[in-house]
Amino acid sequence: MRTLIPAPVISVVAEIVSSRETHATLDSLFMYAGAPGDPPPDSKNAKALAWLRRVNKDESVEPLKVLGQLIEGYMDEEIDENLDFNPEKKKEEKGRIVKALRNAKLQYMRGGILSGTLAAPSISLEQSISKRNIPVLNEEFDRAIRSVETSTKEALSAACNILESLCKIYIEEEGLEMPTKQDLQPIWNVVRKDLGFDPAKIEDRDLKEILSGLIATVNGVGALRTHASTAHGAGAKNYKVEPRHARLAIHAAHTVVLFVLESWDKKKKS
Repeated sequence: MRTLIPAPVISVVAEIVSSRETHATLDSLFMYAGAPGDPPPDSKNAKALAWLRRVNKDESVEPLKVLGQLIEGYMDEEIDENLDFNPEKKKEEKGRIVKALRNAKLQYMRGGILSGTLAAPSISLEQSISKRNIPVLNEEFDRAIRSVETSTKEALSAACNILESLCKIYIEEEGLEMPTKQDLQPIWNVVRKDLGFDPAKIEDRDLKEILSGLIATVNGVGALRTHASTAHGAGAKNYKVEPRHARLAIHAAHTVVLFVLESWDKKKKS
């Protein structure tokens, strides 16, 4: 599904690229990014605005892909306080692009990749993961976000890998016995039993239902990875997963991981 570039983002990007580029380099940049058609015969700012609006209208291109290529050089450049001319202006411009994207529920990732944000639950998890400095979780977290719009099956695989990675890390750090079969289900059972995630032992009916749902969620994410992701060969049934399905799996996995991390912290304190 094509996602159009929001008007406020177009305005900010057009202003910045037109101030940083000459007519010749502006034309070259847009053509490199895959913007369709010939350069509009206008002033630099008007040209950039018109070309970006044309990107939205042309069904043959993916607007976010073009936008990502356009801003890649500005977003990924290393700003040197000593060597760059007016480094503060460059930082300010990058910040304006980030803010405009964030307001449009988009985020930029290194390499010219744009995707939808995953909202507050994922932000909380990202902060929690970063605090613990677990590289493999950071990698899978980034892969899930990066792939959710462009490769839904890859995103599903990453969602499950986040759960598997955390379970294995927990088992190793807690000195528990690793099951012979190290698929998600066996290692998750070890973790949830050690943390006391047993609905039968919960008296509160509402909490019991939520915890039962949590366990079912892990089973569902694991099954979806098996049947619909890039982790395994396709079977007879073809799963038509969409970005919304990938987001659902990622949110679900992140909710589980965040609850495990918080429960783990509580266990350590007690």
